[in-house]
Formats: sequence, structure tokens, C-alpha cells
Amino acid sequence: MIETRPSPGKPTAIAKRRALLLCILLASGCHAGSERFASTPISASQPKKPTIKAPARPLVSLVGFREDDQSKGGESGRVGVGENNDTNSIDSKMAISDLRAANLPTPLLPISVTSPRPDLLPELIATALSTHPSIAAARQRVAAAQHRIPQATALEDPMVGNTFWPIHDQALQTAGGRVAHQFALTQKLPWPAKLDARGAVAAREVQVALAEIADKESEIVEAVRLAYYELWLASELIRIVDDNNELVQDLITVAEARYKTGGSQQDILRAELEGDRLAQQLISLRRQQEQARADLGTLVRMPLDYMPTAVTDLDVDEAVPQLDLLVAQAERCNPTLRGLAAEIARDRAKESLACLQQYPDFQLGLGYSIISDNQDVISPVANGHDNINFTVGVTLPIWRDKINAGVSEAAHNRSSTTLRQEAERDRLRGTLRRQVASAYAAIEQHKLFRERLIPRTEQTLEITTADYQGKKADFTDLIATYRELLSLQVQVARTEATLASTLAGIERTVGCQ
Repeated sequence: MIETRPSPGKPTAIAKRRALLLCILLASGCHAGSERFASTPISASQPKKPTIKAPARPLVSLVGFREDDQSKGGESGRVGVGENNDTNSIDSKMAISDLRAANLPTPLLPISVTSPRPDLLPELIATALSTHPSIAAARQRVAAAQHRIPQATALEDPMVGNTFWPIHDQALQTAGGRVAHQFALTQKLPWPAKLDARGAVAAREVQVALAEIADKESEIVEAVRLAYYELWLASELIRIVDDNNELVQDLITVAEARYKTGGSQQDILRAELEGDRLAQQLISLRRQQEQARADLGTLVRMPLDYMPTAVTDLDVDEAVPQLDLLVAQAERCNPTLRGLAAEIARDRAKESLACLQQYPDFQLGLGYSIISDNQDVISPVANGHDNINFTVGVTLPIWRDKINAGVSEAAHNRSSTTLRQEAERDRLRGTLRRQVASAYAAIEQHKLFRERLIPRTEQTLEITTADYQGKKADFTDLIATYRELLSLQVQVARTEATLASTLAGIERTVGCQ
């Protein structure tokens, strides 16, 4: 099971790149560019957030969480710049003071915002399990199946009858007198083992219904997990786009500084175009985020204005599935296999019941006749004494073809269910093998991205930025390196979401927590 928990704020790589760019600008003598860099406005709606970097740490937090720690990290990055250049810090403060004195808008500074508590995945799963109507419907089917047991094991209703002759001269005559009424009470009694066999069939139907509950619960849990991971992925990509938007602003600053020393204005326009591309991606990502929220809200049956938020880390770094162990757990816990096992037991009970049809059923009866001797009595010795009689009946199971056909039908049904169970077991093994292979591939990709590709690409971006400022590289190389870093960051988030979704699928296939 994947645990989700918030993680403390982590320092960003953007602050380091900002410090490096500022040092480059100051070393090249572009004081105006450094002032702009030091006082770059930061939108209050897009607080400064960390990027994906350290390989030994889990993924970074989402937008809107740990903003107080993140804003502190952003402020510490700015303090570091000021400590590296006291003159530049004083100039920035004086510039802001001059703007305030002239009643001009001042740059927005980072504001510490108290973030709402994120929705924890176990709480959402518990809510879905307790409120989802499909699970409640499955539970009602179990209750209905349980009420079929006393019906199957009960005797048929007894029969009460009355035979009477309203016309006296046409009534049945005996030596004791004329029969006025003849009452009869009869009860059918099946062969003793048949009732137990019927109860066993009904009890196995309850087990089948219970397996359907477990399967439906597993389905809902997987759906909640997948919707939650989709929400996390959309929020994480939004955070990455926000961070790269700040990086694009740094690229614009560098391009403007290069333009003042004889560079091309085309570099500035290309950098601004990258910012427009990020804005386009942000629109699509926000749409995906709202769709994930809608799916999650539907599963937990929340109001339309419910705005769930994901935690910062999925914590899947230590997830290493073992195929043999998973297969053994699936054969023991998978709801479909459990349901098929209950169906096999039910079919065996039906086969036993079919075999019992070769034994007879019984019928017992009690009769009471009212004898009259006062009118139209033919017998001279009529005394009017009432009669009591008993009847015993038994069925004759002589149609062997019908009985044998019933036994063969039950046997074929049992064989069919057994083969279905074997097919389902083979399917689960193949599915688990594919899922484990996907999980291992995602783990290796995630490790490669975090430990090698992203750190090297960040280093390459810093070197390329320095070369571009020193006129040793063109802006095309700088943009290409930036795009590669953005692509790797997106791939890291998608890989982690894919790994989490794969593990959720494995848990659904296995059926055990």
C-alpha cells in the first residue's frame, strides 16, 4: 500500500541559478540587469515553489502547500544574493523606496500564506467505502442472499382441505351415518438430506455475494487512488510550470542584459515566447486538475464545490514489488478467485442435491369426518360417530432419465466454474507479471531521472547560461537546454504518478492490503 504524507519544504534550484545569474551579470558590469534581477516581481497568485532536484529526496510539494516554508526558502535565496553583493542589495532597497515615494507600484514580495490541510488518501478511501452506492447495493444483495437460507431449509406450507356435500340425498353414506364434512390436513416432507443440501446451496450463494462486495470495494479503492494520483500529477505539473515560468523570467533578464551589450532583440522575443507556451500549458493542466477533482469528488460523494487537494509526496521510492509473493497473495485474497471458489462449492452442493432426487419424498395427512344420523340416513345401524383417519404418501422417482440429466447438468456447471477459476488464475498471474515489470521499469526510470539526468541538465543549463552571457554560446543552445530540463521534470512527475497507479493496479489485482 502506498502511503501519502506531506513533506517539509525543500530548497529550490532556482535560487541557486538566480544567484549564479546575478554573479554573472555583476561580473560583466551590467548593473541595470542585476537591479532588474534582484527586484523581479513575483506574483502573489504564484508563490515561489521548489523544483525537482535532489536524488535522495522524494518529489517536491504541490502548489498551495508548505508555502510558508517555501517563501522562507525564496527569501533565503534573495538574502544570499544580497550577501554576495551588498551594493546591489542597497540599490534594490533604494529603488523600492523611490517607487514608494513617487506613489508608483512596487514589486510584489513573497507573502507567507497558511495553506489548507491536504486531503489524505486513506481518509478519502474510507469515505468512499462507507458512502458509495454501488458498495451499499452489493451489501444489500448479501442481505437478500442471507434471507434465502431460511426459505430454502423450510418445509412447504401444509395443506388444509374440506370436502362437503350440500345436498343430503346425494351425500356419502356409511354404516355409521351420512358424511357431512370431510376435513384433511396434509404436509409434504422431503427426504431428510434434501433440506440440508438446499441450505448449503443458499449459504454458498451468500459467499458469492460477499466476494462481489470485496470486488466492488477493491474497484472503488482503485478508482479513488487513480483519481487522487491524477489530481497529484496535475497539481505537480502546475507547480513545475510555475517554477519554469520564473526561470523564463530569468532568461528574459539575461537576454535583455545581453541585448544592452550588443546582443539581438530576437533572443528577448524568443524568451517571452517560451513564457507564452508555459501559459498555454498551464490552461490545459488546470483543466486536467479540475477534471481529476470532479472524478474524486464523485467517488467520495461530495458537493459540487468540493475542491480536494493532494499531499506533496506519494512516497513510492521504496516500493519494490515481489512477483512470487504477489502471486501467492492473489491466489489467497483476490475477490474474483474467492467468488469462483464459492461458486464451485455452490455447484457441488447443487450436484449433491441433484443426486438426492433419486430418493422419494413423503406426504403425511390427517383426516376428520363429521358423521350425521338425523336426516336421510340409509343405514339402520347409524350411530353418528365421527371418523379420524391418517394418510401416508410417497413419491416414486422412477423417471431415471430426468434424474440423471439433472445430475449431469450440475456436474457440467461445476466443471465449467472450475475451468473459469483456472483461467482467471492464469490471467491474474499474467497481469501481475506485466504490472510488476511496469513497476520495476518506472522505478528505474525515476531513479535515473532523479540521480543523473536532472542534476546534469541543471548543471548544463547553468554552464550554458554563463557561456551565453560571456558570448560563447547562442540563445538557441540556452533555450534547448531549458526545454530539456522542463521535459525531464515533467517526465519525473509522470513517472512517479505512473508508478503509483501501477502499484494501485497491483493492489487491486492481489486483493490484499
